Amino acid sequence: MTARVESADKIIGFQAGADDYIIKPFDLDELGARVAAHLRREQRHRNKATIRFFGELTIDYSARTVTVAGEPVSLSKREFDIVEVLSLNAGQVFDRERIYETVWELDSEGNSDTVMEHIRKIRAKLAACTLHSYIDTVWVCGYRWNV
Repeated sequence: MTARVESADKIIGFQAGADDYIIKPFDLDELGARVAAHLRREQRHRNKATIRFFGELTIDYSARTVTVAGEPVSLSKREFDIVEVLSLNAGQVFDRERIYETVWELDSEGNSDTVMEHIRKIRAKLAACTLHSYIDTVWVCGYRWNV
């Protein structure tokens, strides 16, 4: 909110990162309507499905589903979490510890060797549907999503 009414002031405000601009004195009902409109827009943005395609493989991050050529691939929660971490960062190498800390969270007790077992299961499930290997092992470094 501002008392500045010049167009140049509005432009400067928007360029500085403002989402809206309301001039004083303002109507309380208008302010409420603008806030409600922004909240609706934010809710639509949150509900928007995020889907990525990797050849014949499709990942719907909102629905937490993976399909290959239209056929669903049944992944456990942790398996999907690993696929999500790797696929959202395609090409980036993650070591087992980093995957473990991201998926199981920093304060979890356990062993990062479990990541190897989950990767093995993910690969087996994907191999039943496609010949493409989506998870590469980068020796001595970790794992990488292969586009």
